[in-house]
Amino acid sequence: MSQARTFTYQSLPMRVVMGSGVLSQLADEIDKAGLKRVLVLCSPPQQELGETVAQMIGERAVGVHPHARMHVPVESAAAARDRAAVLGADGCIAVGGGSAIGLGKAIALEHGLKIIAVPTTYAGSEMTSVWGLTEDGRKRTGKDPRVLPVSVLYDPELTLSLPTTVSATSGMNAIAHAVEALYAPDASPVISLMAEEGVRSLAAALPAVVADGKDIQARAEAQYGAWMCGACLGATTMSLHHKLCHVLGGTLDLPHAETHTVVLPYALAYNQPAAPDAVSALQRALGQVSDPATTLWELARRLGAPSSLRELGMEEDDISRIVEQVLAQPYANPRQVTEDGLTRLLSRAWAGEPPTS
Repeated sequence: MSQARTFTYQSLPMRVVMGSGVLSQLADEIDKAGLKRVLVLCSPPQQELGETVAQMIGERAVGVHPHARMHVPVESAAAARDRAAVLGADGCIAVGGGSAIGLGKAIALEHGLKIIAVPTTYAGSEMTSVWGLTEDGRKRTGKDPRVLPVSVLYDPELTLSLPTTVSATSGMNAIAHAVEALYAPDASPVISLMAEEGVRSLAAALPAVVADGKDIQARAEAQYGAWMCGACLGATTMSLHHKLCHVLGGTLDLPHAETHTVVLPYALAYNQPAAPDAVSALQRALGQVSDPATTLWELARRLGAPSSLRELGMEEDDISRIVEQVLAQPYANPRQVTEDGLTRLLSRAWAGEPPTS
C-alpha cells in the first residue's frame, strides 16, 4: 500500500458563470456583489466592447477606462486608481485579457474595490489572487485575497473575434499554469485533477480553434480548459516557468502570452526528471505521449505560435542578465536551478531548438 497522502487544499471564494450568452447576466452579478457604481476597464483594442458592456449595465456604469497595458506599469495603475477614485467607483468590471484584469487587480490592491471579470482570452488571471506591477524594468508579483474577482463570467461568444494567433498563445499560456501546478510544492489531488483536465481540454481544443476561429464548440472547450488552468494557478505556488516569464516580461517588455508559449516546453523539459508524477499526468492529458515537453513544443508549432525568444525581440546578450535576475530571487522549483542549467535552457529557447533536460 502506498504512503498516506499529505496535502493542504483551500478553495478560493468566487462565483463562476459559464456558457454562451452569459454576458447578459452581468447586471445581475453586479447586483449580487452589492455594487452600485462600477468602472469598466479594458485595453485600447477592446474599447468598443467596453462601451457595449457599459451600455448593457446602464446606470451602474460610471465610466469606461480603455487604457489597460501589458505587464501593468505602475504609471498605468496609478492613472486607473485615480480615475476610479474621482468617479467614486465601488467596483470594477475588467473586460478582456490579462492586461485588463491585471489593471483591475491593481485598483483592488490599492483601494479594496471588488472586481468582476469578463475574460475574452484564455490567460487565467481572473481565477487567481496573484497581482503584478512593472516599475523601472522589473516586474513585482504577489498574492493578496483583495484582488481575487468576486465573480467571473465566461462567455465563449466573446472569444469568437479573438485572432487565432492570439488564441493559440493565450491557450498555451493557460496550459503553463496547469503544468506548474502539477509539480508545485503545494500541489493537491484536487488541483492535480483540474490541471490534467485543463491541459487535456486546451490541447484538444486549440487546433480546432486555430482551424476555425468561429467554431463555438471549440471556443467553449478552450474556455473551459482555461478556467481549469487558471484555477490551478490560483491555488498553487509558481515555479521556474513563471519566474522566467515574469523576468523576461518585466525586464525586456516581451509580449506576455507569446513568452509563456515559447518558454513552457523548455522549463518543463528542465523539470521533468524531478517531477515524475507531473510527467505521468501530462502524458495522459496529451494522449499517452512519451515526452510531454516535446509534445507541447510541437503543439505550439502546429498552432503557428512563435517558436523562439529571438522572434519576440530578445537579444542573445540578454541571456546572462536574465539568468542573474532569476537566480537572485528564485521561485520554488522541483529541480535545483543552476546558472549553467538556466543558461542552457534560455539559449535553446532563444534559438528555438528542441527542448532537452
